[in-house]
Amino acid sequence: MSNKEQEVLEKYISQHNLKITKQRRAVLEAFLNCEDHVSAEELYKIVSSKEPKIGLATVYRTLSLLTESGLAAELDFGDGQKRYELNYAHEHHDHMICTECGKIIEFHNEVIEKLQEEVAQKNGFKMTSHKLDLFGICKECQQ
Repeated sequence: MSNKEQEVLEKYISQHNLKITKQRRAVLEAFLNCEDHVSAEELYKIVSSKEPKIGLATVYRTLSLLTESGLAAELDFGDGQKRYELNYAHEHHDHMICTECGKIIEFHNEVIEKLQEEVAQKNGFKMTSHKLDLFGICKECQQ
């Protein structure tokens, strides 16, 4: 596990008079090792295989702390299940979501980024953040 992410979490936890527990460390480590956009339930399955005493509620609470501290980003792709991805020191990107299999493809496009900024500027709008989710059918599901 990267010391930087652990430092961020520990600083956030101490600032809010909470404790860094073995369970929180285990959830953080499992989360950092996930390459995909993971749900709380999926993360729970990963963590509980190594730490059987960890409950689903602990995973939810720890994901909430990770999100509040800026380490994780909470994503909602409209399927009724929140997903989480690493947010710390992570380049901005957008998502394409397959409505057939649920596959999530990350992408970054400078032209789209520039157009969004131009549209905001043209409308006198100060953009502080944005997210772009494209829904459709992936190449594999089209075959």
